[in-house]
Amino acid sequence: MTGFKENFTKNIRPKLAQELGLKNELASPSLVKIVLNTGTGRREAKDIELIQKQLELIAGQKCVSRGAKKSIASFKTRKGMAVGLSCTLRGTRMYDFLFRLINVSLARLRDFRGLDPKIVDSSGNLTIGFKEHIVFPEIAGEDVKTPFGLEVTLVVKSRLRDQALAFYRALGLPFKK
Repeated sequence: MTGFKENFTKNIRPKLAQELGLKNELASPSLVKIVLNTGTGRREAKDIELIQKQLELIAGQKCVSRGAKKSIASFKTRKGMAVGLSCTLRGTRMYDFLFRLINVSLARLRDFRGLDPKIVDSSGNLTIGFKEHIVFPEIAGEDVKTPFGLEVTLVVKSRLRDQALAFYRALGLPFKK
């Protein structure tokens, strides 16, 4: 799977720099990190542990519990209470996850016709929301008691949104036409 990173550095990056009209290929957009987030809501501790184990299977590394920033009485949350889980991928794990995301997980989505280019924000970051985590190949469908949604954010070092879109297309992410 490290072949994806090698393919990117040897083949995709020079072509992208030429396509964007950049003199130096290191000035082309590059992937900084991938962040996986999920909200736990008001679930019991054993359910949160189960969600954490499954998110760690998807990411391939340990996840961090995120606490509430302030108390909100109407939501029955207190400051510091676990309200979500987060996992940041960098380096080789990031490229391995990206390979699985593009080639397996997006293909397993129901009625998938491509990503909408509007989900890329002004700074070039791409956020993909999944209603159920079952689309990832690491999760066996029989073991899932409570499916949860998660969001995957690809953070790119890019100056313009159009450059980021060209970068995502060069990586092989399927966008609607």
